Amino acid sequence: MDENKNINTPETEEQKYSLNDDRRVKVLSPGALVMKRFWRNRLAVVGMSVLIFMFLFSFAGGIISPYGQNQFFYKDVEISREFAAVTENDEFRYRASDSTDKFGSAVQAQAMLAIQTKKGDFTYRDTAYTVSEEGENFYSIYSGGELVGIAYKDIVSSSVEGQKLSFDFIYSALKAYTSDTSKGDSSFSSEGAEYIISDLGYISDTSGNEVAYISRYVVQAIMGDVFLSRDFKEKLIETIMAGGTEFSYTDESLIITEDEEPVPEEEDEANILATDDVSEAEAPVSATAEYTIRPNQNHKGWSIRQQQSSRQYDTYSSPNKAHWLGTDRYGMDMLTRLMYGGRVSLLIGFIVVIIETLLGVIMGGISGYFGGWVDNLIMRLVDIFYCIPSMPIIIILGAAMDAQRVDPSVRMVYLMLILGILGWAGIARLVRGQILSLREQEFMTATEASGLSVKSRIFKHLIPNVIPQLIVNCTMSLGGVIITEATLSFLGLGVKFPFASWGNIINDVNNTHVLTTYWFIWIPAGTLLLLTVLAFNLVGDGLRDAFDPRMNR
Repeated sequence: MDENKNINTPETEEQKYSLNDDRRVKVLSPGALVMKRFWRNRLAVVGMSVLIFMFLFSFAGGIISPYGQNQFFYKDVEISREFAAVTENDEFRYRASDSTDKFGSAVQAQAMLAIQTKKGDFTYRDTAYTVSEEGENFYSIYSGGELVGIAYKDIVSSSVEGQKLSFDFIYSALKAYTSDTSKGDSSFSSEGAEYIISDLGYISDTSGNEVAYISRYVVQAIMGDVFLSRDFKEKLIETIMAGGTEFSYTDESLIITEDEEPVPEEEDEANILATDDVSEAEAPVSATAEYTIRPNQNHKGWSIRQQQSSRQYDTYSSPNKAHWLGTDRYGMDMLTRLMYGGRVSLLIGFIVVIIETLLGVIMGGISGYFGGWVDNLIMRLVDIFYCIPSMPIIIILGAAMDAQRVDPSVRMVYLMLILGILGWAGIARLVRGQILSLREQEFMTATEASGLSVKSRIFKHLIPNVIPQLIVNCTMSLGGVIITEATLSFLGLGVKFPFASWGNIINDVNNTHVLTTYWFIWIPAGTLLLLTVLAFNLVGDGLRDAFDPRMNR
């Protein structure tokens, strides 16, 4: 009964207004109120969640990724191409002496007629010529006792890449080779040096080094940067004479240029070749290949095709277990490049905004506090920066850095400085406007009366009251800076290889074929760019509403 009586007893006036723990009202700080209003904004929370994911994806993802941002991947591709042509020489060839011009094409035609009719001399334009048979299918043509040219069917070829044989060397070698009836070794001298010709036509100097060889077959490479060794030609000719149609050959001296995807000029090939990852592709390839011999349609020669395993960039590989988003045109993992690209894009965005904010706060704070001619001077400077055509200037400076071949890391620093210096004017005007309204309030009169310095009044009392508006402005500016960087990188004027950014990743879709075929090159980068900029805008809107309780969503 006593308990029920206590419960039903009315509260006294003192109990009603007591501050017991169960009646104490919780009072939130201004910062906590802002955060509470911010988290009530669902779109702002979604934007913040997206930004947290982007930071984890870019910074943590690059650490846990098993690949490097500049790591190249290769694949072995079987290629078949026209490699060489072979003809058996059954017609006379002509070579004029290096010391005369009397053996032109007209004289050569007359010499051919004389050889066919077995005449020992002929006359052309009142000039007498003598034809002398030096050996089997080898003739010398004289005029006035001077050797002016030769006619031959056996071909003298150099065994050393890039070496040109003189007329005297070819004449002496053919004379010794075609006049030797014993089919054994013979010797000759040319230009003060002694040489030996084997019965197979190999020409060596006195030290035993092979310098040239003689053959009736003419073997020519299709590609000008391929040198065909004597061993390769000999193997090829042996196969042809035996009636074979296929053979394999390995020769370290047979240098073959790989069919790699060319590096565009804007990506600076010198920078790519300077990395350790491409050292293997840069080295000469040991030529181990299969060759197919096919007679030509006119049956006057043979066509040689090469089947070889070529090590190339794993270009535009589709998404698979090893590369979840495939590879780009250089064979680099797209997912890893996106991670590192996000890191670069976000860093550039934050650093540019920090530069803009520092310059804007300093200039706007001085202008708003002092007023008068100081305010007028700084505002005219702000007007000048507003009138500067930023994009053309950035494009011109980017082209200048391309011409000077500025290091990519230094170029990125210049890019951030340029964007920051050109973008501070808006923040300066915002800070000035806020300070103009704050400096006349009572708390500023109190600071002046208490004798605080001008620096303390501006940076300890005025600027902190502008910080909420600065946070909102900077958050919303981050998206614009990232878009600007992506645009410049897409145009080839921003971040350069070997650094990745979402902008220069999308630069890969500058042709219709890539755009329509390889979706995994541009859609992920474009999606990440879109979500990041949208998230910054949503967070900026949320902060604006949270700092101003009068705003209703």
